[in-house]
Amino acid sequence: MTVQDREPHALSPAAAATGALDLKRLDASTQKAVREILHQGESANTRAAYRAAARYWLAWFELRYDVDFVEAEHFPLPAEVVIQFIVDHAPRLSETDTVLQHELPHQVDLQLVSSGVKAKLGPMALNTLEARLAAMARLHRDRGLEPPTEETKVRRLMRAVRVVYAKSPAGAPKKKDALHWDRLARLLATCDDTPRGVRDRALLLFAFDSGGRRRSEIVSADRSQLKRDAGDYIFTMRHSKTNQTGVEKATDAKPIVGNAAEALRAWLRLLDAAGFHTGPLFRRIRRGGTIAPEGLAITGVWDIVKARCALSGLDDEGDFSPHSLRSGFMTQAARDGVPLNEAMAYSGHSNAQTAMDYQRADDMKKSKAAGLASRKRQA
Repeated sequence: MTVQDREPHALSPAAAATGALDLKRLDASTQKAVREILHQGESANTRAAYRAAARYWLAWFELRYDVDFVEAEHFPLPAEVVIQFIVDHAPRLSETDTVLQHELPHQVDLQLVSSGVKAKLGPMALNTLEARLAAMARLHRDRGLEPPTEETKVRRLMRAVRVVYAKSPAGAPKKKDALHWDRLARLLATCDDTPRGVRDRALLLFAFDSGGRRRSEIVSADRSQLKRDAGDYIFTMRHSKTNQTGVEKATDAKPIVGNAAEALRAWLRLLDAAGFHTGPLFRRIRRGGTIAPEGLAITGVWDIVKARCALSGLDDEGDFSPHSLRSGFMTQAARDGVPLNEAMAYSGHSNAQTAMDYQRADDMKKSKAAGLASRKRQA
């Protein structure tokens, strides 16, 4: 029997009552379900970043073009608007002098900063600029529109912009310094026996010893992911930046042992005493040392690292951030001769090149090529 020979399908009473679906259109309930799935399948940090980028784009557009943004009128944006955005925010050297400049008028820049959508005056960091462009591309794709950021003239301009950033000390992306063990030990030495000190010590060692956990992984860590293993612990990673679907892997189990386990145990005792037997592993601490019910915010991890760096004096010796714990773990693994695949299993790096960059940076200092001229002079 061919498809044409088949009898028409008879709808059941239930199907007839709800109405047959349109082959070429999604009904309202399906569209709502799609939105909910997309929302829940995306990290809170990603959503917040796109919202912030969209707010900035809107504020910049209305100030720069002196119009109220109306989606029906202004979308899709012409490539010329994207080009204007790029030159407004990317630094460059003028043809007549060596001063970095950009095209965003000072008064517009002031208004963007005073409104809170821009952190500071001046050109954007390359990562920020690219994030803003990615958000604009997404706004178009979400509406079924071709992103103007993909046009040849925009892509060509951005290739040149990256070269300018790379040549500019002020504009080139700067990697944070690594908190390898010697430096981390100095941070830990500032942690006293107060609830804040106990928490910070446990958090720093947990983040470092479990493979250099990302901020999002630290703040989302839950006590249900923690299991006692003799005198130590096993922390099971459910989701991560490189495993957003939560596919079970043998490397999900991260042992927390030795000093890290001892520090974690001390913090867990404080949580239990406060009645927090379940929920977020790391929590806010209020003035007076009271442990709060809510988990630590992602900015809280940054505050802890920066505060401990300041107390230890490391602020004068480098530029550190929460990511320094991740790079510090990989750097220390290289120094201790840990095979790359084992270090990656702990850290969760999916890209061997990225992981090797940490090791190569440290290996260069120990290379036989380093100090070659000095050794020749001494010979």
